Amino acid sequence: MSAGSVGGFSGLPGGVAVSHLSVYDWPAEVDAEMDAGVCGGTPHMHLTCSEGYVVTGGQGAVQTLTTSGYEVTPLAAGTVAWFTPGTIHRLVNEGDLRITVLMQNSGLPEAGDAVLTLPPRYLTDPETYAAATAIPADAPEAEQERVARARRDLALEGYRALRSAEGPEALAAFHRAAAALVRPRLGEWRERWERGARAAATATGEQLDRLEQGDFSHLAGAAVRAEQPSAYGKFGMCGRLDVYKGQ
Repeated sequence: MSAGSVGGFSGLPGGVAVSHLSVYDWPAEVDAEMDAGVCGGTPHMHLTCSEGYVVTGGQGAVQTLTTSGYEVTPLAAGTVAWFTPGTIHRLVNEGDLRITVLMQNSGLPEAGDAVLTLPPRYLTDPETYAAATAIPADAPEAEQERVARARRDLALEGYRALRSAEGPEALAAFHRAAAALVRPRLGEWRERWERGARAAATATGEQLDRLEQGDFSHLAGAAVRAEQPSAYGKFGMCGRLDVYKGQ
């Protein structure tokens, strides 16, 4: 799904990307009353991407934390929920929660634009953060699951502190640390945006210009594309993912 077709863009509409998510049913290991009996994913934040959830089965909720405060949005089959950059979010599985995730900027949320709510000592530099969050791709599945659960619980530790903090200082400090962590990768992200969402918007503008001039030649280049997931059951931040290649 890449740029380059007649009309200037051949990816999914608007430069979005999709994945299919089965939210983790792992109970929280954090010893805190606010997490007692709660099953779900890893709290994290995106810095440049909005994200949407189309709930396809089961039930649960998404917990969110922003400068406006803490909220819980119930999720059930048919619910569509979305949020903007800067929203710390945590999916909660209350029974076989399954979601189709819509991601801005050609899947950038799963390609780097995410910082987990780890305790501050893990947010000091990219190397320290990576050591605490990377899941070894060549490890056996049982080891990948162990690492995914461990980083989830570590992120819950930091998330609990952010939720409990009084005043805006703790959240501002997390924002500052997250922005510093991703700064070395901003060039890569800009290239993805230019190939995706920017190219899609530019193509629409060009098509509008042509139509205003009576030129409808781009319609002759119409095409249909279909794709199956390139990987199934990948360990993600919120659950097991079916993902598509090249989004």
